Order: sequence, then C-alpha cells, then structure tokens
Amino acid sequence: MAEPVLHRLTLDNGLRVVLAPDRSAPVVGVSVHYDVGFRSEPEGRTGFAHLFEHLMFQGSESLEKLAHFRHVQGSGGSFNGSTHPDYTDYFEVLPSAALERALFLEADRMRAPKLTAENLANQIDVVKEEIRLNVLNRPYGGFPWILLPPVLYDTFPNAHNGYGDFTDLERASLEDCAAFFDTYYAPANAVLTVAGDIEVDRARELIEKHFGDVPARPRPERPSFAEPRPTTEIRETHVDPHAPLPALAVGYRMPDPVGEIDAYLAHLVLASVLVDGDGSRLQQRLVHGEPLVTDINAGAGLFGPFEARDPDTFSITAMHTPDVGVDRILGAVDEELESLAAQPPTSDELARVTARWSAMLHAEHDRLVNRTLGFGSFELLYGDAALMHQVADRIAAVTADEVSHAAKGLRPDSRAVLLVEPAQGGTQ
Repeated sequence: MAEPVLHRLTLDNGLRVVLAPDRSAPVVGVSVHYDVGFRSEPEGRTGFAHLFEHLMFQGSESLEKLAHFRHVQGSGGSFNGSTHPDYTDYFEVLPSAALERALFLEADRMRAPKLTAENLANQIDVVKEEIRLNVLNRPYGGFPWILLPPVLYDTFPNAHNGYGDFTDLERASLEDCAAFFDTYYAPANAVLTVAGDIEVDRARELIEKHFGDVPARPRPERPSFAEPRPTTEIRETHVDPHAPLPALAVGYRMPDPVGEIDAYLAHLVLASVLVDGDGSRLQQRLVHGEPLVTDINAGAGLFGPFEARDPDTFSITAMHTPDVGVDRILGAVDEELESLAAQPPTSDELARVTARWSAMLHAEHDRLVNRTLGFGSFELLYGDAALMHQVADRIAAVTADEVSHAAKGLRPDSRAVLLVEPAQGGTQ
C-alpha cells in the first residue's frame, strides 16, 4: 500500500497525536500507547504493569464494568491491550462511522478508570490464572522471555518477571493502583493514533472534544535502564516439570534499538541468516547436518523487534535430545558465528533474507490494526511514527559487512546461557 501522509499534533495537556488517513476501506483504527511497561513497575510489585492493563478494561468515569466491551463489539469492532517492556497499548478497530465512540471510550478511561477493591481482587485472580495457564502448567512456560533475563541482567527493571509473582500480585493495593495511574497514565505520557478512513480536520475536532479536557499532569521522567554487559559467560539451570526434552537459550546484549538503529537492524538480518529457512546456517548444520537439535530459533528482542528501548536482547533458543551435550551445541553455534565474523554472508544469502523481511513487513503493515499500533509505538519509542514505513528499506540497505560485524559482537565470554532440564519422571 502507498505510504500515508502523517499528521502530528500535541494537545495542551501534552497528549501527542498521530493521524494516518487511508480512505481505501470504511474502517478506522484507534490506539493509545502509554510510556510505561514491565521495566517501570516498582520493585516488589512484579506484574503490576500487566495487572493495571487489565484494570483499564473494568469500567471508567462514565461507564460501568463491561461497557467498553459492549460498545466496541456492538459497533462490529474488535479491541485489546498488551503490556511490553517499555509501553502498554490499547486499541480498537471499528467501522469508521464509530470513530467518535472509540475516542470517547479511550478518553474516558484516560480521565479516570474505575479502580475498586472488587475490580482489583477480580483481576488479580484473572492474571494469576493466566500465569498458571501460560507459564506454570505448560511445557517451557515463560521460555525464554521470563527465564532468560535474570541470567543476562542484574538490575530489577531488566531482570524481573514481568508476568508477576503471586505474592507480589496479592499485595497490590488500591493505593498502589492510584499512584501508578497518576504517575504513568498522564496525557503527556501517551500517544494517541488514529488511522484509516478519517477526514483529518474532523478527527482533530473529535480528539480535542474528547481528550482536550483530560486534566494535564506532569510527564514522569523515564530513568535509564542501562547496565554493564556481562564480562563472562553466565549459566543457570531451570527444571521444568512439564518439558519433554531439554532446551537452552543463549542471550546476548544488542546495540541500542533507538540510538544505534542501523546496527540493531543488522542483528535482525543476522538472526535470519542463522535460522530463517532450511538453507540458513544453523538450520543446515544443527538440524539437518550433524544433527544436534530438534528445533532452533534466533531473534532480536525477546518480544520481537521494535518493542523496547535499550537494553535489548538477542537470543538463540534450541531444543535437543538428552544424549546431546550442551557444550556441543554451544560450540557449533560459536563456530558458525565465528565463520560469519570472518567471512560475511554471500550476496545471495543477504538478498534472500532481506527480501523475506521486506515481504513480511509489507504484509504486516497491510493490516490496519498493525499499522495503527506500529505508528503509535514508533512515535513513542523513536519519536517518529513515519519510521515504521522506512524500516523495510533500511533492512534492505544492511550490508554483508554490517552482518559480519554483528556476529563478531556475539561472544561466548559475554553471554547468558539458560538450560532447561525436564524433571525426573516428568512428561515424556
């Protein structure tokens, strides 16, 4: 699709707005990104940012519980929210005639969500059940995004479990919720994105009408989460009672996703050279060649690319049979990285990988919900929503030498290795 002309403005209360008109279909997307995620939650309150995301759907100043659901679904729309390391987002996709409804809903809960003891207790139970379902009672639950960070990082913001510890969740109080809302859910700490079938001047009027009187509050200062890189290999073991096979995750620090974006993009291309498709380096050697593993993956960002500021993680994960030693797998990975560091990927390798990235990004951005969320997150993290449509070209411009340089930085003496071992008598 053609790249839309973006319109940006800031309301008097500090709310940043991105408008992305596209009249090709009578549908509109609305999202709000708040500059708060797992890394901002206070020590002793693991999982609080995610818990608060749930609370934002439990009614607001003018709406009773479940009214948000009813108004969106009654318009033929869909909605959701999600919590990330450095932001929390909320969105609706609806017929364009329902734009004002979506803006009212988001403005009303930005003004005052309904924080009650009943809602808090209920949502604590909901989050605990999510953790049981997605982490505690499934094979490889939390692998690697919960289990790897405490091996690679030392500080609480970077290392802790963003899903939450039951004890911490149960200790959450209404006072905690009110303080979190007052601090992080200020208009000046948010980006509103409206994309799709909109008339720009009319959208501005509706945004001013519904968001303009949301009380201004100071934008919180975002601390640096930087910490030194490891100076040696760090290993830890996690026993999984449900895992049928051993697994390992290797974590490395990456260049700053915002301040060193081209070096960051070279790591995305490197991950694809290593594992993307049967012809990739690690697939060829470790799955089809020797073979040492049953499955292998690599990626930039534990939640995917463009989801976090610095520091961010490059990871390689694999599953293997018990008779294959971990050091054999790590040795093979190191040899392939050393090979790429010494001899850059071929032009054919690079062309194949960058073509896949381009096709994937264009297909992803063809969906209105992805465009809406992408504009919002790029505006929040990078200060430039338009960068979303430049990423494919910048990936295509990554050179073989830049990929080789990225491989040089993934050193065995500066990494974390997480070993997942099945429990004795566990699932076979």
